[in-house]
Amino acid sequence: MSDILEFGIKRENEERRDGGCAVVFDPISQMYAVNRISDGEKIWFFSGGVENGENIQDGILREVLEESGLYNFLYTEKIAEAITHYHNTLKHVNRFAHATCLLVILKTTDLKPTQLEEHEKFILVWKTAKEVLDNLEKFNEEKNRDHWIYFMKKAVNRAIELGYDTTSRR
Repeated sequence: MSDILEFGIKRENEERRDGGCAVVFDPISQMYAVNRISDGEKIWFFSGGVENGENIQDGILREVLEESGLYNFLYTEKIAEAITHYHNTLKHVNRFAHATCLLVILKTTDLKPTQLEEHEKFILVWKTAKEVLDNLEKFNEEKNRDHWIYFMKKAVNRAIELGYDTTSRR
């Protein structure tokens, strides 16, 4: 693991909320699972803060299950960490965090019921790596997604190295 990079724009009155996200890949369909906001085009990684005393990997995998219903994981690996500054548009608060990203390879795309919070209006969608990156860049005008772009590129490269992702390009 290399040095921890810092992303985003520092804002006034930032609240600290450490957590993480997952880049989730299905080797059968060769697609990445993400959340789409139900009334728009913007996509999100499965992400959130960790609870007190919760292991970071357990917390991220809990978020994947709660937000997507996906649960049957074949392989997980910590891809990167970053310090990030962002405006949480769903909760309308400025944040900074020590964020961790996992690459999650699915065994199956079987689903359990989601457990979305009130502010989470998500729909599970499947995208190519290019579609995910294009969307993250399109909606990055406030630099809230720089760390996700970094995480996505590292995760795709690792999925290719491991032989799971055979259709994306580095």
